Formats: sequence, structure tokens, C-alpha cells
Amino acid sequence: MPRIELVTGDITVQHVDAVVNAANSSLLGGGGVDGAIHAAGGPEILAECRRLRAITLPDGLPTGEAVATTAGRLPARWVIHTVGPVWPGGPGPEADARRLLLAAAYRNSLGLAESLGAASVALPAVSAGVYGWPAPDAARVALSTAAEATSPELIRFVLFSPAMHDVFADAAAALGIAAGTPD
Repeated sequence: MPRIELVTGDITVQHVDAVVNAANSSLLGGGGVDGAIHAAGGPEILAECRRLRAITLPDGLPTGEAVATTAGRLPARWVIHTVGPVWPGGPGPEADARRLLLAAAYRNSLGLAESLGAASVALPAVSAGVYGWPAPDAARVALSTAAEATSPELIRFVLFSPAMHDVFADAAAALGIAAGTPD
């Protein structure tokens, strides 16, 4: 069973095997986590993303799916790009369907990390930024999906603010998930 950690900080400085990027479907960079990862990782990440678009993903990466590239200058081996869903604006069937896509983004990222042989992975709060997903619900989906995983050995959620860290800590406690801090 993986160890789940919660930290506040910058995902681009995490010393892990794989860093998950909350990407947009174009894979060509953007704002938030996506922009930070591309900026810190350097041009090698963008070059691989362009190759993926040219060869296997001409229409972009579908929501809920994941794909890996080099980590460039990041202190990791791989970047796993995933596209989370945009919050539909309220509860109902559309929100339920998109919640499944959010869980799939985490599940597919963790599965890809496992297939790459990653022992540790750092993840952001996918869809909880500019995509507008309510933080408490995003945290529940992220943590419950991570708790179902059998690997990698370390799953670290790197949260951009103390407030988001508190939301994840509260969700972990409510779900009965032991989520520690790095040693």
C-alpha cells in the first residue's frame, strides 16, 4: 500500500521519480502548474509534447488520460501529463460524469507511473485551480483514488497554498486516510 503525503510547496522542486502535470489537452504549456512545469523543466518537455501531438495525439490528450515525457531539468525522471475536467458549475449528472473523469486522471497517472517503474510520484490538485473544481470535492476525489492505488510506494500531493493543504488534510481525515508529511 502506498504512503500518501501532503505538502505545501512547489511541485517543480520535488525529488521524486515522476511529477504529474495538470496539463491542458494541447500539451503545449499553459498557466498554473502546467506553465510552471514547462518553465522549470525546460524546452525538452515541450519538444516531447510536440512529438506526441505530431505522432500519436493529433487532437490532443483527452480528459482523464495520461501520457509521459522526459522531466527535462526537473529533479525527476518523468513528467506525467494529465488533463482534468473543467467544473460544470454545479451538482447534477454532468458533475457526476466529470467527477469520474477527474478520478480517471489520477488513476491513469498513477497507473502510468507504475508502468514506468516509478517508486515515487508528486501530484498537484488537478482541476482545482483555473478549471474551477471546488477544492473539498477535488481533494476527496484525489485522495480516495490514491488510496485505492497499489503503487507507487510514495504518492505525494504537492499543494500550492496552506489553505489547499488544509482542505486536503481535512478530506484525508474525513475519509480515514493516513496522510503524513515527508520525512
